[in-house]
Amino acid sequence: MYCRNCGGEIDTNAKICIKCGVEKFKGTAFCHNCGNTTEGNAAICTNCGVELKKVGGKSKMVAGILGLLLGGLGVHRFYLGYMGIGILQLVLTFVTCGISSIWGFIEGILILIGNFDKDADGNSLTD
Repeated sequence: MYCRNCGGEIDTNAKICIKCGVEKFKGTAFCHNCGNTTEGNAAICTNCGVELKKVGGKSKMVAGILGLLLGGLGVHRFYLGYMGIGILQLVLTFVTCGISSIWGFIEGILILIGNFDKDADGNSLTD
């Protein structure tokens, strides 16, 4: 098995790569099945044919509904890992007495129609 971050060999029982310190099955440069080098946006490994999905992706539906219902509080941004913008939305909602909550509502719509499709780590949102 190979590290998806640096390509170094990892024992199957190891939890992290000794070479770079990244947890096993993290990183995007290598296939999680065979360790072959992959393109960052590839959908299938050209070596073994396994689908290169991100494990544990966030749900587009959950993020969109959170944006529609609690967008002014930045809950959808916190869910997706954008802590700074989530805090900004929360503060602005209180400072403007709720007027800026329209920002979160609009983002909820954009998430649901697919114009906003990545979390803070760059992983695609799942359907």
